[in-house]
Amino acid sequence: MTDASTSTNPVVNQTPGKRPRVLLVLGLIGLALFVVFGIAVFQNVEAPFTQPMDDAWRALVGASSIDHVTWAVPMFFQYLGELPGFTLALLLVPIWLFIVRRWRSALFWITAQLVGNFGVSQLTKNLVDRPRPADDLVNGLYGPLFSVDHGSFPSGHAVTAGILLIAVAAVLPPAKRRIWWFIAPFLALGMIWQRTLINAHWFSDAVFGIIGGVSMTLVIWWLFSTLIAKDYGKPLFRRARAATAPAEPALPAAAA
Repeated sequence: MTDASTSTNPVVNQTPGKRPRVLLVLGLIGLALFVVFGIAVFQNVEAPFTQPMDDAWRALVGASSIDHVTWAVPMFFQYLGELPGFTLALLLVPIWLFIVRRWRSALFWITAQLVGNFGVSQLTKNLVDRPRPADDLVNGLYGPLFSVDHGSFPSGHAVTAGILLIAVAAVLPPAKRRIWWFIAPFLALGMIWQRTLINAHWFSDAVFGIIGGVSMTLVIWWLFSTLIAKDYGKPLFRRARAATAPAEPALPAAAA
């Protein structure tokens, strides 16, 4: 039995042979917002226009000790953007997609991961170079509780989560996406919360990290959509079997 792919999808209803324009439009709008905000931060990296909101959020959410952030949920999001998450996203998932003969989906997945993590995240970090939150003990504010690199905007963990939100939806057959669209917002909100809980990023860094990852992956999905659609008839969790069952042996003719 193969995955169904004929059900109408509430987000992307693709006409066979055509790329869904909604993916491109939403992706470009999101990327425009991401770029505009990046330029605004670059103009004043020490105190962009969102700084009052960012400070208020850090005072509300930011933890004061690593002992408060090492339980299961924060650590899940921490590892999602580190080696365990990269191993899953850049090795295990593509390898599995090749194993189940969904190589078009594997190429899309790899492209989304590389372009998003290096183009959206690392390139922007180096261009903007916004300082991360620092200790302000007078006002009861704290700096990052985990080791971090330079550049607060955008949150690389949030970009990774944004890529994942759309990439998973893209490789799922349309009939299987509803449950993922229910899970995805919790993944996005959880990552924003965790990155600000550990004081690794400003609130706006995490929000626009999600926007950047989602938007770039929407554009890449649009580019690959006609190829990915050819994979939807193939099983996602096991290799395809032969279409026809072996013929049964003929019964001996009855004696006259």
